Amino acid sequence: MATPPDHLDALPEEFRARPGFLFGASTSAHQIEGNNVSSDWWVLERTAVGGFLEAPSGDAADSFHRWPEDMDLLTGLGFNAYRFGIEWARIEPEEGRVSRAAIAHYRAMVVGARARGLTPVVTLHHFSSPYWFAARGGWTAPDAADLFARYTETALEVLGDDVDYVATINEPNMVALIAGLSKAFAEGRFDEIGGTEHPSDDEEPAAGALPEPDAATTEALIRAHRAAAAVLKAARPEIRVGWTVANQVFQAEPGAEGAAAAYAWPREDVFLDAARGDDWVGVQAYTRTRIGPDGLLPAPEDAERTLKGWEFYPDAVGHAVRHTAEIVGPDVPILVTENGIATDDDERRIAYTTQALASLAAAMRDGADVHGYLHWSALDNYEWGSFRPTFGLIAVDPDTFARTPKPSAHWLGGLARGLDRTDRP
Repeated sequence: MATPPDHLDALPEEFRARPGFLFGASTSAHQIEGNNVSSDWWVLERTAVGGFLEAPSGDAADSFHRWPEDMDLLTGLGFNAYRFGIEWARIEPEEGRVSRAAIAHYRAMVVGARARGLTPVVTLHHFSSPYWFAARGGWTAPDAADLFARYTETALEVLGDDVDYVATINEPNMVALIAGLSKAFAEGRFDEIGGTEHPSDDEEPAAGALPEPDAATTEALIRAHRAAAAVLKAARPEIRVGWTVANQVFQAEPGAEGAAAAYAWPREDVFLDAARGDDWVGVQAYTRTRIGPDGLLPAPEDAERTLKGWEFYPDAVGHAVRHTAEIVGPDVPILVTENGIATDDDERRIAYTTQALASLAAAMRDGADVHGYLHWSALDNYEWGSFRPTFGLIAVDPDTFARTPKPSAHWLGGLARGLDRTDRP
């Protein structure tokens, strides 16, 4: 692959040649809205601060009230798509009780996105659940899939006829991994989570330092995904339904190919395999995970690190797309639903994204059927325990909530303007 310039000055031809290519940014409800008081994460944040969480979400970016401004900014910057979440805990704060105000709120967001020329990509579940759902057993409760399907039926009113792309569950492999992590904590198996009772949040452990995803949770998530997809397709056969997977880009050293494949199956590939019959699948890639004959390898000593402690590896997205295409086959289109970097140096964000787009274009040139690129994230937001890792194209003042697009936002939005706007999905 040719080395791209530090600042890509035109959108790759592969993107412009794809009719209706989505080019925008992503967020999640809990991470930007604020005061998601009926969710399991809201409770966790108040019981775990001082342990593995640095801070609660609080007001987050106050996007529950400021979403029109956020969408106006994205449109003004030049983007044509916005992935955002709707929050189950707001829609059904108590089991069986639907909030009409929450339905109206999220419906207004969908209509508002369309009115601004933004294609909405709506996520039904992005890590946080209603507290009542978690308290009765979460995903492994016997009727969890039925409850998620019921919520999906309620969400149909939000989607209307205006949403073409729906993600049922964000990163189910991370949800299952967190379940495995919780079991390891409960059983005192600290050697599986980095060898300490309270691993540091300054540098996240490598993927291999984490336990295997909980198998029961994996099976339950697949059932819930399929139940939700059935509800959506029954109501609107033309709607495009998928889910998004955290692609960890497992790279095998010579002689470690078998070990890498065995390691990847429960952590990633089983979730990709479950997407074979879907309308699309979301790729979410940030860095890589190297595997040697004796197990996982750390990042090279001289590697640049992000604010999450991850290796600066922008080619990850191209590798992830190629691997995903191999698993799901040629009939399942791919959306890059998350790709970005946690950094306080916006020049490095531009450099990272330039290389990432070149890597993605190369994968498309080689036949990967990619229908969109949605950068993570639109805003600096709450990163599940801390506000320090800044992924956003748009800075958010923590006191005034003033939004300030970064140079990377103007640059990436300028590239997005290179798309043919006359051919929209």
